[in-house]
Amino acid sequence: MGHELCTVNGRTAMFYVGEVPWHGLGCRLDAPATAREAIQAASLDYDVTLANLTTTDGIHVTSRRAVVRTDTDDILGVVGNTYVPVQNREAFAFLDTIVADGSLRYHTAGALRKGEKVWLLAKLPGQMRIRFSDDVSEKYLLLSNSHDGSSALRVFFTSIRCVCSNTLAMADREGRGEGVAIRHQGNLTSKIRQAREVLGIAARYFDDLENQFDLMSRHYPSYAQVSGYFKALYPDPEDGNPARSQNVRDELFRLFENGKGQDIPEIKLTSWAMFNALTEYVDHHRPTRAKSEFDRAANRLDSSWFGTGARLKERAFGLAVEMASTN
Repeated sequence: MGHELCTVNGRTAMFYVGEVPWHGLGCRLDAPATAREAIQAASLDYDVTLANLTTTDGIHVTSRRAVVRTDTDDILGVVGNTYVPVQNREAFAFLDTIVADGSLRYHTAGALRKGEKVWLLAKLPGQMRIRFSDDVSEKYLLLSNSHDGSSALRVFFTSIRCVCSNTLAMADREGRGEGVAIRHQGNLTSKIRQAREVLGIAARYFDDLENQFDLMSRHYPSYAQVSGYFKALYPDPEDGNPARSQNVRDELFRLFENGKGQDIPEIKLTSWAMFNALTEYVDHHRPTRAKSEFDRAANRLDSSWFGTGARLKERAFGLAVEMASTN
């Protein structure tokens, strides 16, 4: 199985700014000032177009169209007739005015597989510090877009724990106000302009998130609670051998007691440490099928931000907050 990062003509579609990011991928460069510079640095300066489909018998398919990457002629997906492509430059450009006034700094951008999913990570000012300790998390916005019809243009709120580079990305969820989603339909230009409201939402979101972090850091779960928490996340299978699930839970206990950053006195053996054992496992230790460490890191990146890893971390976060709130 190949890695998830898009590679065209030997060039991997990803850049990062500053220190090597938690996933260890991409090429380093100085902070780009504009979305156009970020797009070029990450090899995202390509367009997509819609093409008609025909059957092998030459019959025109009226209900579906193909999304084609124009520089490689790769078909990235098949979509309905109402689908409107959002070019990479359009998806990212609305952040430029915010970056220009110092509110954001571009940090990472890249593409997955043949280029059908792209993202841009931008750093917000300020940090979240747990109980005046050395446990600090940075604030980010993570914009993602797909060219295969699988998802809307989305802006996530993302924190990255500096001490061990664990990530928590909370996607937009209907009724929760946690982010912005723009579907590939109708007047996309006006919708993208409206997405600037995300900064106001982000400020409120990160204030709430810091309070939840603090809540977890003040709760000390019992052994039975920690065991039940890990078993809720990795239960024994209904049929078959439970050994694999038990092995994962044993590893989670090890990370809870001795993982990166877990020796900080203010958070040691708390629900915050319990949750971060899970995030460290998902981001850095969870098995993935690939031949090289680079490929495994790329697959973990996709899973941790957009796939099963992201959903597992969101569930773990909710369970940890619930436990800390009711005990």
